[in-house]
Amino acid sequence: MRPAGSTLGVNISDRQLAALKLALFLLCLLPLGRLGWGAWRDTLGANPIEAIQRGLGSWTLNFLVITLAITPLRRIVGWAWLGRLRRMLGLHAFFYAALHFLGYLWLDQFFDWSAIGRDILKRPFITVGFAAFVLLLPLAATSNRFALGRLGGRRWQALHRSIYPIAIFGVIHYWWLAKRDVATPALYAVAVLLLLGVRALWRERERHEQLAGKYAPQQSPPVRGRIIPIISRRH
Repeated sequence: MRPAGSTLGVNISDRQLAALKLALFLLCLLPLGRLGWGAWRDTLGANPIEAIQRGLGSWTLNFLVITLAITPLRRIVGWAWLGRLRRMLGLHAFFYAALHFLGYLWLDQFFDWSAIGRDILKRPFITVGFAAFVLLLPLAATSNRFALGRLGGRRWQALHRSIYPIAIFGVIHYWWLAKRDVATPALYAVAVLLLLGVRALWRERERHEQLAGKYAPQQSPPVRGRIIPIISRRH
Protein backbone atom coordinates (compact mmCIF):
# COMPACT_ATOMS: atom_id res chain seq x y z
CA MET A 1 0.00 0.00 0.00
CA ARG A 2 1.30 3.46 -0.94
CA PRO A 3 2.55 5.43 2.07
CA ALA A 4 0.96 8.85 2.68
CA GLY A 5 4.03 10.17 4.45
CA SER A 6 7.43 8.75 5.27
CA THR A 7 9.91 10.92 7.18
CA LEU A 8 11.70 10.72 10.52
CA GLY A 9 10.94 6.99 10.57
CA VAL A 10 7.16 7.55 10.47
CA ASN A 11 5.18 5.67 7.82
CA ILE A 12 1.47 6.33 7.42
CA SER A 13 -0.41 4.15 4.97
CA ASP A 14 -3.58 5.25 3.21
CA ARG A 15 -5.60 2.95 5.46
CA GLN A 16 -4.02 4.37 8.58
CA LEU A 17 -4.58 7.91 7.32
CA ALA A 18 -8.25 7.13 6.68
CA ALA A 19 -8.62 5.80 10.24
CA LEU A 20 -6.84 8.89 11.58
CA LYS A 21 -9.19 11.16 9.62
CA LEU A 22 -12.22 9.33 10.99
CA ALA A 23 -10.94 9.65 14.56
CA LEU A 24 -10.15 13.33 13.98
CA PHE A 25 -13.61 13.92 12.53
CA LEU A 26 -15.25 12.46 15.63
CA LEU A 27 -12.97 14.47 17.92
CA CYS A 28 -13.88 17.65 16.05
CA LEU A 29 -17.56 17.02 16.76
CA LEU A 30 -16.95 16.37 20.46
CA PRO A 31 -17.20 20.06 21.53
CA LEU A 32 -20.54 20.38 19.76
CA GLY A 33 -21.77 17.21 21.45
CA ARG A 34 -20.77 18.56 24.86
CA LEU A 35 -22.62 21.82 24.23
CA GLY A 36 -25.69 19.93 23.03
CA TRP A 37 -25.59 17.61 26.05
CA GLY A 38 -25.19 20.55 28.39
CA ALA A 39 -28.17 22.30 26.83
CA TRP A 40 -30.24 19.11 27.11
CA ARG A 41 -29.26 18.55 30.74
CA ASP A 42 -29.52 22.27 31.60
CA THR A 43 -25.96 22.42 32.94
CA LEU A 44 -24.71 25.44 30.98
CA GLY A 45 -25.29 27.92 33.78
CA ALA A 46 -27.65 30.83 34.26
CA ASN A 47 -27.29 32.00 30.66
CA PRO A 48 -27.18 28.93 28.39
CA ILE A 49 -27.48 30.96 25.19
CA GLU A 50 -24.36 32.94 26.05
CA ALA A 51 -22.57 29.72 27.01
CA ILE A 52 -23.43 28.13 23.67
CA GLN A 53 -22.35 31.22 21.72
CA ARG A 54 -19.11 31.55 23.65
CA GLY A 55 -18.39 27.85 23.21
CA LEU A 56 -19.02 27.91 19.45
CA GLY A 57 -16.94 31.06 19.01
CA SER A 58 -14.07 29.69 21.08
CA TRP A 59 -13.95 26.47 19.08
CA THR A 60 -13.99 28.43 15.84
CA LEU A 61 -10.81 30.16 17.02
CA ASN A 62 -9.38 26.87 18.25
CA PHE A 63 -9.77 25.26 14.84
CA LEU A 64 -8.37 28.32 13.07
CA VAL A 65 -5.27 28.22 15.27
CA ILE A 66 -4.86 24.46 14.82
CA THR A 67 -5.24 24.82 11.05
CA LEU A 68 -2.60 27.56 11.00
CA ALA A 69 -0.30 25.36 13.08
CA ILE A 70 -0.32 22.47 10.58
CA THR A 71 2.22 23.94 8.15
CA PRO A 72 4.81 24.98 10.77
CA LEU A 73 4.44 21.66 12.56
CA ARG A 74 4.81 19.75 9.30
CA ARG A 75 7.98 21.67 8.43
CA ILE A 76 9.49 21.20 11.88
CA VAL A 77 8.82 17.48 12.36
CA GLY A 78 8.85 16.56 8.67
CA TRP A 79 5.56 14.64 8.66
CA ALA A 80 4.12 15.38 5.22
CA TRP A 81 0.86 13.56 5.98
CA LEU A 82 -0.12 16.31 8.44
CA GLY A 83 -0.95 18.50 5.46
CA ARG A 84 -3.70 16.06 4.49
CA LEU A 85 -5.54 16.82 7.74
CA ARG A 86 -5.60 20.57 7.18
CA ARG A 87 -8.69 20.61 4.96
CA MET A 88 -10.82 18.83 7.56
CA LEU A 89 -9.65 21.14 10.32
CA GLY A 90 -10.32 24.23 8.22
CA LEU A 91 -13.80 23.02 7.33
CA HIS A 92 -14.57 22.46 11.00
CA ALA A 93 -13.46 26.02 11.70
CA PHE A 94 -16.06 27.13 9.16
CA PHE A 95 -18.63 24.70 10.58
CA TYR A 96 -18.34 26.12 14.09
CA ALA A 97 -18.24 29.69 12.74
CA ALA A 98 -21.46 29.02 10.81
CA LEU A 99 -23.13 27.65 13.94
CA HIS A 100 -21.86 30.65 15.91
CA PHE A 101 -23.32 33.03 13.32
CA LEU A 102 -26.57 31.06 13.14
CA GLY A 103 -26.84 31.24 16.92
CA TYR A 104 -26.45 35.01 16.71
CA LEU A 105 -29.16 35.27 14.06
CA TRP A 106 -31.55 32.94 15.85
CA LEU A 107 -30.94 32.93 19.58
CA ASP A 108 -29.75 36.51 19.92
CA GLN A 109 -31.64 38.44 17.24
CA PHE A 110 -34.55 36.06 16.43
CA PHE A 111 -34.00 36.69 12.70
CA ASP A 112 -34.87 40.38 13.01
CA TRP A 113 -33.01 41.42 9.86
CA SER A 114 -33.30 45.16 10.40
CA ALA A 115 -31.91 44.82 13.94
CA ILE A 116 -29.17 42.55 12.62
CA GLY A 117 -28.17 45.11 9.99
CA ARG A 118 -28.02 47.89 12.56
CA ASP A 119 -26.04 45.68 14.92
CA ILE A 120 -23.45 44.87 12.26
CA LEU A 121 -23.00 48.55 11.40
CA LYS A 122 -22.99 50.00 14.92
CA ARG A 123 -21.20 47.43 17.10
CA PRO A 124 -17.53 47.06 16.11
CA PHE A 125 -17.02 43.56 17.50
CA ILE A 126 -20.06 42.36 15.51
CA THR A 127 -18.73 44.12 12.40
CA VAL A 128 -15.32 42.47 12.53
CA GLY A 129 -16.81 39.08 13.40
CA PHE A 130 -19.19 39.35 10.44
CA ALA A 131 -16.28 40.28 8.17
CA ALA A 132 -14.35 37.20 9.33
CA PHE A 133 -17.32 34.95 8.57
CA VAL A 134 -17.82 36.47 5.11
CA LEU A 135 -14.14 35.85 4.32
CA LEU A 136 -14.52 32.23 5.43
CA LEU A 137 -17.30 31.54 2.91
CA PRO A 138 -15.13 31.37 -0.26
CA LEU A 139 -12.53 29.29 1.57
CA ALA A 140 -15.12 26.69 2.52
CA ALA A 141 -16.64 26.77 -0.97
CA THR A 142 -13.28 26.15 -2.67
CA SER A 143 -11.92 23.50 -0.31
CA ASN A 144 -12.19 20.77 -2.93
CA ARG A 145 -10.23 19.45 -5.88
CA PHE A 146 -12.72 20.76 -8.42
CA ALA A 147 -12.23 24.36 -7.24
CA LEU A 148 -8.46 23.84 -7.15
CA GLY A 149 -8.53 22.68 -10.77
CA ARG A 150 -10.72 25.58 -11.90
CA LEU A 151 -8.77 28.29 -10.07
CA GLY A 152 -5.30 26.91 -10.59
CA GLY A 153 -2.79 26.34 -7.84
CA ARG A 154 -1.46 29.90 -7.62
CA ARG A 155 -4.85 31.64 -7.45
CA TRP A 156 -6.20 28.98 -5.09
CA GLN A 157 -3.30 29.48 -2.70
CA ALA A 158 -3.68 33.27 -2.87
CA LEU A 159 -7.37 32.94 -1.99
CA HIS A 160 -6.71 30.60 0.92
CA ARG A 161 -4.13 32.92 2.40
CA SER A 162 -7.11 34.98 3.55
CA ILE A 163 -7.13 32.65 6.55
CA TYR A 164 -4.49 35.01 7.96
CA PRO A 165 -6.76 38.09 8.23
CA ILE A 166 -9.64 35.81 9.22
CA ALA A 167 -7.71 34.61 12.27
CA ILE A 168 -6.74 38.19 13.14
CA PHE A 169 -10.34 39.37 12.81
CA GLY A 170 -11.48 36.46 14.98
CA VAL A 171 -9.08 37.46 17.75
CA ILE A 172 -10.16 41.11 17.52
CA HIS A 173 -13.82 40.04 17.64
CA TYR A 174 -13.18 38.06 20.82
CA TRP A 175 -11.00 40.80 22.36
CA TRP A 176 -13.62 43.52 21.84
CA LEU A 177 -16.35 41.21 23.09
CA ALA A 178 -14.45 40.40 26.28
CA LYS A 179 -13.78 44.12 26.98
CA ARG A 180 -11.94 43.99 30.33
CA ASP A 181 -11.32 40.27 30.81
CA VAL A 182 -8.90 39.86 27.90
CA ALA A 183 -6.65 37.14 29.31
CA THR A 184 -8.02 34.41 27.05
CA PRO A 185 -8.21 36.59 23.90
CA ALA A 186 -4.61 37.61 24.59
CA LEU A 187 -3.55 33.94 24.48
CA TYR A 188 -5.22 33.55 21.09
CA ALA A 189 -3.52 36.76 19.91
CA VAL A 190 -0.11 35.45 20.93
CA ALA A 191 -0.73 32.12 19.20
CA VAL A 192 -1.91 33.72 15.96
CA LEU A 193 0.89 36.30 15.88
CA LEU A 194 3.47 33.59 16.57
CA LEU A 195 2.17 31.36 13.78
CA LEU A 196 1.97 34.23 11.30
CA GLY A 197 5.37 35.51 12.39
CA VAL A 198 6.98 32.13 11.73
CA ARG A 199 5.50 32.12 8.24
CA ALA A 200 6.74 35.65 7.55
CA LEU A 201 10.21 34.71 8.79
CA TRP A 202 10.39 31.64 6.55
CA ARG A 203 9.13 33.57 3.54
CA GLU A 204 11.68 36.34 4.08
CA ARG A 205 14.46 33.77 4.44
CA GLU A 206 13.41 32.07 1.20
CA ARG A 207 13.35 35.42 -0.56
CA HIS A 208 16.90 36.19 0.57
CA GLU A 209 18.04 32.73 -0.55
CA GLN A 210 16.49 33.29 -3.95
CA LEU A 211 18.22 36.66 -4.28
CA ALA A 212 21.50 35.00 -3.25
CA GLY A 213 21.11 32.52 -6.10
CA LYS A 214 20.46 29.43 -4.01
CA TYR A 215 17.40 28.60 -6.09
CA ALA A 216 18.93 29.66 -9.42
CA PRO A 217 18.19 27.13 -12.19
CA GLN A 218 21.06 24.80 -12.87
CA GLN A 219 22.74 25.00 -16.25
CA SER A 220 22.51 22.00 -18.51
CA PRO A 221 25.76 20.03 -18.86
CA PRO A 222 27.68 20.61 -22.09
CA VAL A 223 26.81 18.28 -24.91
CA ARG A 224 29.60 15.92 -25.89
CA GLY A 225 30.10 14.09 -29.13
CA ARG A 226 29.30 14.97 -32.72
CA ILE A 227 26.15 16.99 -33.35
CA ILE A 228 24.06 15.63 -36.22
CA PRO A 229 21.86 18.26 -37.88
CA ILE A 230 18.19 17.36 -38.17
CA ILE A 231 17.68 19.26 -41.42
CA SER A 232 20.39 18.93 -44.02
CA ARG A 233 21.24 21.86 -46.23
CA ARG A 234 21.65 21.13 -49.90
CA HIS A 235 24.09 23.18 -51.93
